Amino acid sequence: MRVDGVTARASLKIKPGMTVCFTVPEPPRQGPDAEEIPLEFLYVDDAIAVINKPPGMVVHPAKGNWRGTLAGALKWHLQQEGSGLSTSGGPTRPGIVHRLDRDTSGVIVVARSDVAHQVVASQFEQRTVEKTYLAITQGQPEFDRDEIDRPIGIHPYQREKMAIRAGHSTSRNAVTRFEVLERFRGAALVRVQPKTGRTHQIRVHLAAIGCPVLADALYSGRAEIEPRLFGGPRDAAPVLSRQALHAASLSLDHPASGQRQTFTAPLPADMEATLTLLRGLEGSR
Repeated sequence: MRVDGVTARASLKIKPGMTVCFTVPEPPRQGPDAEEIPLEFLYVDDAIAVINKPPGMVVHPAKGNWRGTLAGALKWHLQQEGSGLSTSGGPTRPGIVHRLDRDTSGVIVVARSDVAHQVVASQFEQRTVEKTYLAITQGQPEFDRDEIDRPIGIHPYQREKMAIRAGHSTSRNAVTRFEVLERFRGAALVRVQPKTGRTHQIRVHLAAIGCPVLADALYSGRAEIEPRLFGGPRDAAPVLSRQALHAASLSLDHPASGQRQTFTAPLPADMEATLTLLRGLEGSR
């Protein structure tokens, strides 16, 4: 809100003669439209569905991203059957219990009933869900195995980013364990297990130890990887145009049977192509 051309604080008392300018907020949406978008289902029953989310797909609608979302695709695929999706997350998040960043691929579980939603959400809150990611890092971690225990909060200057930040009102404890699976010249393949679920946690923690996720535009400063960067042809097309982060597996107790189940998603083609390039480097290990 602006008063007499100046941004006003909420506490300002309006007086006669003042000119007040404000923007009427967009009316709330009732939810995403069902969209016929292909999805790779890893598992489906009456309680949950597990999807291998492709990179580039937003999980649920938000300002500027109302179409092409996982939520819209789920409505088309699952509500046709009648059993539908949970409503516990609100109208814009049908079935959505947790999320992956737009450019992170891999395993994501959704709930098909409100009861299943509450059971699965409780497991995330209690940190009994086991999540394993694969990341290709820019640079190599010093240790083959380690734990990063550093708080994460909103970045002080860039609102779209998170940062290592202690003692701030937005800071929350964050713990990430990792293991180096392969080392290359200037890069590494790392298995990552986050023990907490903070926004951008893996990306922030790996950047904090000097090994940001490869092609992570937000935290590494590079948005794509071209073969020439590793001594390949100068005119070759980029092999990677998004952050090299993949949710490889997820384990949880099924909300109906209570049985422990593990779901896995194969490494996507762009990350496989990047690894092939890195493995082909002379003296890469």
